[in-house]
Amino acid sequence: MAAWGARSRGAPVWYRAPQRSGPWRAARRRRGSSEAVCSAGGTGNMMAQSDLDLKEAALKEDLKFYFMNPCEKYRARRQIPWKLALQILKILMVTTQLVFFGLSNQLVVSFKEENTVAFKHLFLKGYSGVDEDDYSCSIYTQQDAYDSIFYVINQYRQLKNVSLGTLGYEHEGSGLKICKQQYKKGTMLPSNDSLNIDVSTETECMFLKPQELAGKKAELKLNSSFFSLEFYRLIQVEITFKLKGIALQTIHARELPDCYAFQNTITFNNRAHSGKIKIYFDSDTDIQECKDWHIVSPVLQKNTQYILAFDGFVILSCFASLILCTRSIVLAMKLQKRFVNFFLEKYKRHVCHADRLEFINGWYVLVIISDVMTIIGSILKMEIKAKNLTSYDVCSILLGTSTLFVWVGVIRYLGYFQTYNVLILTMQASLPKVLRFCCCAGMIYLGYTFCGWIVLGPYHEKFEDLNTVAECLFSLVNGDDMFATFAQIQQKSMLVWMFSRLYLYSFISLFIYMILSLFIALITDSYDTIKKYQQNGFPVTDLHEFLKDHSSVGYRKERTSMPLVCCCGRQQSDDNLILIN
Repeated sequence: MAAWGARSRGAPVWYRAPQRSGPWRAARRRRGSSEAVCSAGGTGNMMAQSDLDLKEAALKEDLKFYFMNPCEKYRARRQIPWKLALQILKILMVTTQLVFFGLSNQLVVSFKEENTVAFKHLFLKGYSGVDEDDYSCSIYTQQDAYDSIFYVINQYRQLKNVSLGTLGYEHEGSGLKICKQQYKKGTMLPSNDSLNIDVSTETECMFLKPQELAGKKAELKLNSSFFSLEFYRLIQVEITFKLKGIALQTIHARELPDCYAFQNTITFNNRAHSGKIKIYFDSDTDIQECKDWHIVSPVLQKNTQYILAFDGFVILSCFASLILCTRSIVLAMKLQKRFVNFFLEKYKRHVCHADRLEFINGWYVLVIISDVMTIIGSILKMEIKAKNLTSYDVCSILLGTSTLFVWVGVIRYLGYFQTYNVLILTMQASLPKVLRFCCCAGMIYLGYTFCGWIVLGPYHEKFEDLNTVAECLFSLVNGDDMFATFAQIQQKSMLVWMFSRLYLYSFISLFIYMILSLFIALITDSYDTIKKYQQNGFPVTDLHEFLKDHSSVGYRKERTSMPLVCCCGRQQSDDNLILIN
């Protein structure tokens, strides 16, 4: 019984085998060796297959986790969505930073514009307050030309007595530079239709310092032959001078003041020799660091320190976001390499290009670009705030573009829900077709642009140059300013007037009723396709097939919640479908 009981529990039973003869023993030895070889080969294949299955299960689990949204990742592995929280915090901080910089930049812009208007009233005689066209004003007689030139000189001489602003001369060596450009020599007799002129030009200049204008030496210069103008060969007279100013209005906004340098140029343009001299005024403003300033205001100093500390915190948050997004891209590339190698090992074929692109998250690239621009822009902003730099334009471009990218990046998180994902998928589906369509439509648009410029340019102010023609036609496509474009054509030539009607009617009919309608139809078709895909399923790729039968074993499916993220407590529904394009 004891022996049976042991045998029944699986205990080994030892017994002695009967002795056999030599040939039988050799045959048995050969058979045993062959069975051992087959058994070892089968065991090796089973072990290799088992390792491949384990590798496949691990890869599927990592892929499934990679394509989850932040809430699903938290439910699956309790991974806190740091990037999501950081992006929300960054949106608030970057937008606040932009608003502060915009208010400061608004003071700079208003100071420049107001000074430009003040300069025109100070130095242009008879300026009405409104520019006539692209030039400020015009004169029609020789006496008006002399009066306008000497008016600029007199106003510059008594600037401190007539100006209301905080203006002054640049330095002791600066002054007023007057240059006249004219043809070298020539004679002109319009009554006899005769002309003899040398088209090569010569330029003469005179320099007047502020100290000289107050003495008798200035009178001698002003009465010299330099100011005897021969208008039939005069091309232009250019007067340049530089002034300095300080913007004190920034103190009321609790900011340190800026120092400005205004490079002013007044040009009397007589190139057309049409009896009308156009006067152009141009002011190039340069913001400079104030060399020596002392302001008694503890509130101003503290406000500057607070803003600098806030900018530093923005830089730190963007740097953390940059590290997290870069890490995610690196991990995605490693996961892509694993998937490609496994697919080649098991199925003996390469992964298609579309499936490879699924691992490249364009949103992370956008966030990285935004973070880099925000960091550089914040550093420039801190230097501007400390009055070490004055690159307002560069800083504005960096901060403005980075804020745009930050807000566009919010769409990524809305795209995890099927209801909000339609816009992104429609844009992705329609973009290639829209670009091809725009290339074809652009050829027609350029043809109309060149044709309108060469034919209607002499008769319509909106067709005088190519840039203006392109802007005018784009406005017509959008239904803007149609009647004015028709009405402003000059009726000096009946042939050109008839051509303008044919030109405008054909362009409006072609682009509004045909090309624009086809453009909208392309986007509508892509939208309908996406809606059908959402109802019937998206096209299945190798990556979809690989993940289709994988069940998330080991992931916690119970209802969980996470502080500060309301969506993490939601049950899984159709909103959380992973839509891989």
